[in-house]
This record gives sequence, structure tokens and C-alpha cells, in this order.
Amino acid sequence: MSDADPAVSAVSLTKRFGDVVALDDVTFDVRSGELFGLIGPDGAGKTTLFRLLTTLQLADTGSARVLDLDVVKDYRAIRARIGYMPGRFSLYADLSVEENLRFFASVFGTTIEAGERLIAPIYSQIARFADRRAGALSGGMKQKLALCCALVHLPELLLLDEPTTGVDAVSRREFWDLLATLRVEGLTIVASTPYMDEAARCDRVALIQHGRILEIADPRAIGARFDRPLLAVRSAERVALLRALREHPYAHSVFPFGEAVHYTDQRVDREASEIAAELRRHLAARGLTDATVSVTEPGIEDVFMALMQRAPKAAA
Repeated sequence: MSDADPAVSAVSLTKRFGDVVALDDVTFDVRSGELFGLIGPDGAGKTTLFRLLTTLQLADTGSARVLDLDVVKDYRAIRARIGYMPGRFSLYADLSVEENLRFFASVFGTTIEAGERLIAPIYSQIARFADRRAGALSGGMKQKLALCCALVHLPELLLLDEPTTGVDAVSRREFWDLLATLRVEGLTIVASTPYMDEAARCDRVALIQHGRILEIADPRAIGARFDRPLLAVRSAERVALLRALREHPYAHSVFPFGEAVHYTDQRVDREASEIAAELRRHLAARGLTDATVSVTEPGIEDVFMALMQRAPKAAA
């Protein structure tokens, strides 16, 4: 495999579980050395996609190559060259930190010492707990141990399925700082997350919903895909504000967003300032005299919500 070849290439992957379509004609690639994000809510198909790429399950139709190897024919070779960290903590709770790490190293026929180059920045943060049972670690420390176990055999590709779900905000940030360090080392990383702040740290992101990829783009440029003015509306009467905005005759979308409510209008040709002035009058007429309306820049979440509105659900 050369640097010009994609680290991951998927073509028309489809996977069903009975009547449920988990993946529906999914096509994408991941460049060598890239930090690629899969962004979507629970049930979007992210975990199923990881299971296909890690050779744990077979697609019903379509094909995929990982490190230029076929996921069906070359599954043994792929498993030796990738690191996988599933969403659920899957290490041995009754083994110590060091015992877990040595066990996973032995599975791949290597040692902790041989993998020290890659795991040292991470293991140094949990080394003082080497004798502690893995089950007694905090959520953030468990994730760092799991990451060490996924890296100890020096993989060429790291796949992380929602690695920070259920972890506090500080630990989440620390974990992604570690991923940035690994990315600089040249490791290709594919990570799924439901958190938009984590998505912003990726080189590219794929937005996935109902088993379909809606968009693939640089997260720093994805706001340019938004096709109409976006307004942030605020009021102390939040419930009444949501109701009043949804009752506006030209409301296209109304979603809570932090302390504000994001509003878009059906009339894409109207200037944002005109829509804002009209909204202020509409809200004041309904007693929301404290309401403020301002133009705001769309982010990943706004684009995702807009794409979800337009995308049909996968056929059963």
C-alpha cells in the first residue's frame, strides 16, 4: 500500500438485520494519515460500519478494502494491522492495568516494550495505576487503557467507536488531544462521535443518519453548505419562544441550540435582516417583548439537522 492509496475504501456497503436497514449503499474513503470522523446519533449505523471494516461482520452487498486488503478475503491480515476500540468498555475488569496491556500485547505476538514508541504518551498518564484492577478505574482512565491496548501492536489504522461516550468533558478533551498527537505521528484514525466539538477536530467528517451518508466535508468549511440565513433567537420564556417560532407562517426549521433557538425561513431569497425584523414583530405580538434576534454562522450541527430534514429514511 502506497501513501496515495486510501487507508479505507468502502463501495455500496449495505447491511440489514431482519427488516432493519443498518447501512444503505454506503460509499466513502479515508485517506492515509487522515483523522476521519463519523458523525451521527445512536442508531445511525456507525457501529455496524465499524464491524464491517474490522471484519467482525459481513456486508450483505458491497465491498470494502482496509489498508488495500479485502475485508472478506484478507480478514486475518487486516486484524493484525489495525487497532479497534469498541464503544463499550471491553477489557478484563478483574485484571490489572498492566495485566490487560500485557495480555493484549501477547495476543498480537508482541510486548509492551515493543509498542512503547506509540503508547508511551498515553500510558505515562495511567502508569501509576498499573496494579489497579481495570474495573476500578475512572471512565477517562478506562478509555486511555483501552486506547493503549488498541495501539500496543503498532497498528497502521486505528478505529474508534464513540470512544468518549459517558466520559466527562475534561477527559474527552484530553482523549482527543492524544488522538491529535497520534495523528501527527502519521497514524490513520477513523473515529465516530455524537459530539460536534469533537467532529470539529477531524480533517474530514461524514454525516451519517438512517444508515446513509448525507455529506462528507472538511468540518471547518461545512457551514458553507447551508443554503439559507440562520438566526439565533433568545428569550427568557423558552417554551413560549419555541411555540411562537414554530407558529410563524414561514418557519422552515426551529431547533433549540444551547441558550438560543436556531430559526430558518422558507423564503431563501429574503435578506436575513428582513427576516429578523419580521420575527421581532411576530414575537412581540405574542408577548415576547424581551426576544432578541441575530444572524449567526451555521455549524456542523446546523448542516446535519438540515440534511436530516431533507433525507428520506432507509427503506425497510
